[in-house]
Amino acid sequence: MAKTKSVYVCSDCGAESVKWVGKCPSCGSWNSYVEEVIKKEPSQQRNIPGIERKGVKPQLLRDVTSEGEVRIDLHDAEFNRTLGGGLVKGSLVLIGGEPGIGKSTLVLQTVLKNKNLRTMYVSGEESAQQLKLRADRLSADYGDTDNCFILCETDLEQIFVHAQNLQPDLLIIDSIQTMYTATVESSPGSITQVRECSASILKYAKETGTPTFLIGHINKEGSIAGPKVLEHIVDTVLQFEGDQHYMYRILRSIKNRFGSASELGIYEMRQSGLREVGNPSELLLTENHNGLSGVAIAAAIEGVRPFLIETQSLVSSAVYGMPQRSSTGFDIRRMNMLLAVLEKRAGFKLAQKDVFLNIAGGLRVNDPAMDLSVISAVLSSSIDVAIDRGTCMAGEVGLSGEIRPVNRIEQRIQEAEKLGFSRIIIPQMKGLEELKAGIKIVKVKKVDEAFKNLFG
Repeated sequence: MAKTKSVYVCSDCGAESVKWVGKCPSCGSWNSYVEEVIKKEPSQQRNIPGIERKGVKPQLLRDVTSEGEVRIDLHDAEFNRTLGGGLVKGSLVLIGGEPGIGKSTLVLQTVLKNKNLRTMYVSGEESAQQLKLRADRLSADYGDTDNCFILCETDLEQIFVHAQNLQPDLLIIDSIQTMYTATVESSPGSITQVRECSASILKYAKETGTPTFLIGHINKEGSIAGPKVLEHIVDTVLQFEGDQHYMYRILRSIKNRFGSASELGIYEMRQSGLREVGNPSELLLTENHNGLSGVAIAAAIEGVRPFLIETQSLVSSAVYGMPQRSSTGFDIRRMNMLLAVLEKRAGFKLAQKDVFLNIAGGLRVNDPAMDLSVISAVLSSSIDVAIDRGTCMAGEVGLSGEIRPVNRIEQRIQEAEKLGFSRIIIPQMKGLEELKAGIKIVKVKKVDEAFKNLFG
């Protein structure tokens, strides 16, 4: 008879303990252990229904053939770029994001675009009628499809039975936190259930060669809910980011075994679904800021894509005693550091002023080359002098006030030239002497030099 016992599992890393502990000895997180009731099964090999397990023998490395993996074109340039050139057969892709950000819309839209793919969409959260309503809203642009099968089921064993009968070309699980297997006695969404279900789905994907999308929720810290081992199991982890109050969404690759982990795709949320944004620079730049102070254009790089972003700043006198510091789309701690550099190295007193910073379009940018545009926008608002609209900039600001070199400077210059800018301010770097561009390149070493070129 099977024995029932209770163990404590770390919600961050998945480590198990026979008793509750305050600090996880594996990952060091505090108060992360939760109790899970499990049933110890007799020692036997678990097999997925309808799939025969084949014996695997060790082989020499020189006998292994390194053929290129077969990729499936998803007819979505942004999605293909993020995956590294297309969807690899037998791969397991995890898509995470906040509730309501558009994960299910993105996946269903991709299914409707690929009418030749036999797809089984397993929904554990929505009914078939709800999916039909969403498909009708999206199908106005992509037409109807006869190869999309909807299954509203959360029992993993039953899902495998239907998959064996249907033999789909693409499997979608929405979401992994709602699935459960009878081999584990715990509620759906628990750490044990998520781990066991993910391992079984990975086994099915590899043994049948069926590419699979897993849709996952995120917790309040912003990471994907469930054990950390979930991200280790899958082949690719994609994060769908964006503010629900803005129309832009970013599909960011965090881990990819079949491509670069620095790729990203940009979408625009509309009533009819998600639209691919091929040239985000033109959409992120407004045309009505001519003559307005506090606006600077930065040549940034997100992933491997260059685009120009509008940095907006507002500096005003602090009327409530304690000066306020607020930032949207930019790290507030880095902004405070840049304000300290302005006071110490450039001599501008901002201690008694409110400083507000905003990255236009609702994007969150982590490129260090944004530093120069941030301090330029702050100074422009402080002295109420507008920056020439034909000027953009890129450079990292150090604590001593120096402008440090940044990577991919040629791509930034080409993007600025393509959009019609007449001048770009960059750090003093080696190797730019032979660079020929139809844009004036201004090289600076200190923030003082940059300010002289901007404000005279």
